[in-house]
Amino acid sequence: MTNGFHEIRFPLRLSLGASGGPGRRTDIVALSNGGETRNARWADARRRYDAGTGLRGLEDLYELTAFFEARRGQLYGFRFRDPVDHASAPPGQAIRATDQLIGTGDGVQSVFALAKTYADAGGATVRRIEKPLVGSVVVAVGGVTLDPDDYAVDSATGLVTIIAGMVPAPGAQVTAGFEFDIPVRFDTDRIEISLAAFKAGSAPSVPLMEIKP
Repeated sequence: MTNGFHEIRFPLRLSLGASGGPGRRTDIVALSNGGETRNARWADARRRYDAGTGLRGLEDLYELTAFFEARRGQLYGFRFRDPVDHASAPPGQAIRATDQLIGTGDGVQSVFALAKTYADAGGATVRRIEKPLVGSVVVAVGGVTLDPDDYAVDSATGLVTIIAGMVPAPGAQVTAGFEFDIPVRFDTDRIEISLAAFKAGSAPSVPLMEIKP
């Protein structure tokens, strides 16, 4: 992260009720013949959330306030669990060491970055994963799962380092399975809480923005 970041997760109970997801920015130019051209301004999606929809009671409001204050508003980033997309495998499926391709061996390279691929018959995009959940990463080389002592995972960067004696041979596929958080920050320096409005069913807006390196 380019600025301050706290390796702490937003309260899981609140994040499970949050709304939001990925967004992209596309320029669309209308042509004189009625057609159009499209150009992607961002190489990758950027996720936004509203954690206010996850608040259920006074204790949640207090926990949110305390967390907001500890981050000093927008100043420090933190971890956030997407309620839908937070693992290498689809919801309901077990994580396996062969879930995601993260590289191909050349006999020399020992460090690989965690990534997740979204693909169908029409196309694909690869997403860098920087905040894996500690203890969740399993790695395989050539389809064979490695022993946990054969590699190390940096949970702050998502880099996997394979020990010297196990460096992938040329052409060997390096894959991984994992759970992960998203690096975000509050997208406001002010949260307005009204108990009267909250009791009437109106939750405060708590916008979160994904942080890009």
